[in-house]
Amino acid sequence: MLMTRDRRGLFTAFFVLFLAFSLLTRLTLLVMAWPELDRGILVLLKIFFSGFLYDCAAFSYPGAALALYLLLLPEKIYAASWHRVSVYGLFFASAFLLAFNLAAEYYFFYEFGVRYNFIAVDYLVYTNEVVGNIRESYNLPLVLPLVALLAAASAWAFRRPLGAAFLRPLPLRRRAAPALAALCAPLLFFFLLDGRLAKISGNEYANEVAMNGLYAFGSAFLNNELPYDKFYASIAPEAVFATLRAALAGPGVEFAGPGNDINRRITASGPLKKLNVVVITGESMSAEYLAAFGAAKGAGTLPNLDALAAKSIFFKRYYAAGTRTVRGLEAMTLSLPPLPGTSIVKRPDNGGFFSWGSVMRGLGYTSKYIYAGYGYFDNMNAFYSGNGFEIVDRSDFVSDEITFANIWGVCDGDLLSKTLREADADFEARRPFFYMVMTTTNHRPFTYPDGKIDIPSAAQSRTGALKYSDYAIGAFLAAAAKKPWFKDTVFVITADHCANSAGKAEVPVRNYHIPLFIYSPAHVKPASVETLASQLDLAPTVLGLLNVPYESRFFGRDVLGGRLGSPGGGEAKGRAFLSTFQKMALLRDARLAVLGPKKYLKTYRWDEPLKTITDAPADPALEAEAIAFYQGANYIYKNRLNRLPR
Repeated sequence: MLMTRDRRGLFTAFFVLFLAFSLLTRLTLLVMAWPELDRGILVLLKIFFSGFLYDCAAFSYPGAALALYLLLLPEKIYAASWHRVSVYGLFFASAFLLAFNLAAEYYFFYEFGVRYNFIAVDYLVYTNEVVGNIRESYNLPLVLPLVALLAAASAWAFRRPLGAAFLRPLPLRRRAAPALAALCAPLLFFFLLDGRLAKISGNEYANEVAMNGLYAFGSAFLNNELPYDKFYASIAPEAVFATLRAALAGPGVEFAGPGNDINRRITASGPLKKLNVVVITGESMSAEYLAAFGAAKGAGTLPNLDALAAKSIFFKRYYAAGTRTVRGLEAMTLSLPPLPGTSIVKRPDNGGFFSWGSVMRGLGYTSKYIYAGYGYFDNMNAFYSGNGFEIVDRSDFVSDEITFANIWGVCDGDLLSKTLREADADFEARRPFFYMVMTTTNHRPFTYPDGKIDIPSAAQSRTGALKYSDYAIGAFLAAAAKKPWFKDTVFVITADHCANSAGKAEVPVRNYHIPLFIYSPAHVKPASVETLASQLDLAPTVLGLLNVPYESRFFGRDVLGGRLGSPGGGEAKGRAFLSTFQKMALLRDARLAVLGPKKYLKTYRWDEPLKTITDAPADPALEAEAIAFYQGANYIYKNRLNRLPR
């Protein structure tokens, strides 16, 4: 290794160490992504060239601090023996952190198929859950010694360059030029480099491998909320609301108020059915695991839900709005298209909105958000308590109500048993009830009580977690069937998002497909619904089934046409809203319009039977509709037009 015999060599050693671990991380992820990559020497060259630039950019920030330190540190202190020992210690610590980051990126890519993104930023806030999840999910007694061993090997390999860096003094005047270059580097990278250089291919796996994880983390942290008007394609405001009103019009819909709003009166198709409503949202319960969708993957894993498909209104083309729990909860509760950046659930001043909870509260229902974990996570308690719900979370469980729990919360069986007790109490008090129940078992570490299914909890497998969750739902429905309130209750079973979010496409539609069942033997006639729909449509659809007349500010629609027990009145084609952290999409008529930062706008063709996405010619009508929905949602949210009167 080329050695510089003064303090410049110290900077070089840290820089090379960073590049070496970045390269090793990239090679590791490349091997993991290899089956999904479009092969070819040109793609590989682009991956490593772009990757090198992002590695340099990521190092430039700590590198600038190191350069400033080396510039200002007096020679007497620099050459002191205690300082040399401290440098060796710092180098080992840096190698340890980089090796730990390699392991973390491996597991993150294994779980999500991407480099660090907004998920990593969100999780950083909740150290108790994240540290607990790591401890319960991964073999740290094996991983940490391997990380330490790799760090020690790195320190040994760099022992000579580090020693050489103390051989000669370097006058202050000779330190200035390299220090100035290092100090300017982060400014240049900040203003001249963004994520576009990593877009080397139409294959998103290649783009992720080309990125640097630490750079991606910093970018996600800084862009937690993106101003729509500045970064996204837009059209004239009058065109936005003209398009929205046309898209949301239909039988029983009468618009009111000014033209720059979507406020409308929804009339009922019959007398009000004041039935109880229980919405069970299964963590990461992808459609791909249900045999009812014809999926081979996980066949037999969800027997209760597969059997429920023939007994309920079963939605076959229903899609999640995002890739995180808060995105699903936001869409179901507010019926608002996802906005760029973090979910409204996590934003400040997120209460008092027109919501599913406010509609039910206005009808005299007791509305509760029932969560397996502690609801401070992801700001869920603040969001739901501010939007018409009472909170029942882990802190409300007494000891004899918990048979099993992990870092994320009580097991699904305990959660649903608690739901039964809440329903009994509300029924006894003669209060109609509306519950949104959020499960957690199908989240890593995938642990649950033994003895309920044929897969031991110690296996920590998603298949086992899914099977136990399905068992718990089946046991809940069987127990509920014996209750006096069962006959007049509508059960809605769905998911927050899919188990996998990564794919070759920038918005992989197949990884947003989730199940939706509406089950009420006494009131709902079983049917299979082919209408394309998304989580935004859930609240209006259930309210339509109950024949609720109300003033609506929802962006979703009643896809069943408001006919209790007789679905099929909705539009056959429908639409679905999908999003990543910064990209938003509208799916309609086998076309997908994707919006992104820098006014990005592109149309793709979605082949639903083959589950493939290919390039397509621009579709001006679809793109204008997509812009109208997202620009209109941003306008209404920013101006709080969907706030309840105070």
